[in-house]
Amino acid sequence: MSKLKNKVAIITGANSGIGLATAKLFLKEGAKVVLSGRRQEALDEVAKSLEGHFITVLADVSKPEDNIKLIKEATNAYGNIDILFLNAGIAPIAPVTEIDENHYDDTFNINVKGPILAIKAALPHINDGGTILFTSSIVNKKAFDGFGVYSASKGALRSFSKVLASEVKSRGIRVNTIAPGPIDTPIFGKMGLPEDVLEETGKEFAAMVPLGRFGSADEIAKTALFLASEDASYINGVELEVDGGLSQI
Repeated sequence: MSKLKNKVAIITGANSGIGLATAKLFLKEGAKVVLSGRRQEALDEVAKSLEGHFITVLADVSKPEDNIKLIKEATNAYGNIDILFLNAGIAPIAPVTEIDENHYDDTFNINVKGPILAIKAALPHINDGGTILFTSSIVNKKAFDGFGVYSASKGALRSFSKVLASEVKSRGIRVNTIAPGPIDTPIFGKMGLPEDVLEETGKEFAAMVPLGRFGSADEIAKTALFLASEDASYINGVELEVDGGLSQI
């Protein structure tokens, strides 16, 4: 298979979950992939399982200098960019009464500021006709208690993506957003919940989904492949919910 043959793709948050699954699929489809993440040991470990043309770049997307570093190392290695998948994100949970400045700053710095700064650094190097993808969430459409700041960050990202799609239309760059529902990835276990509460919350989420289960990172990766490939050549500015029907039914 070669839907992305010789395409250059950057994927943030690529050391686990959706990002890693997408990197593996893009490599299988012939892309040259730049995987970025915040933990060097995690990047070193995943590199052992990958085949194809790829590099890993240690980068914290919340830091302006790291976004510049990411784009510089990617273009030094492979030249201009065809696909920019801004996937890195965190989902800390806190009811409104417990939100503090650190909770807000950490969430918005990674989920909103990071992607915006990465795009600013990348745009001069993205080929005309290229693709930009965001990982959002259905939380910007449905209310889930405790996810106020996370929901706000994903709503902000969605609004930004629409403006971006308009600003780059003259270059033929397509901008689309993937909004996953409950997905079985490491981010679910990083919400700061006790194990028993996490297990019960997982069961409740799964029961809410019309298909009766969590989605997989591979299912989101296949969506990213579709949107990044010529199969989606006339799809632009959309937010595609991949949630087993949770936000639709």
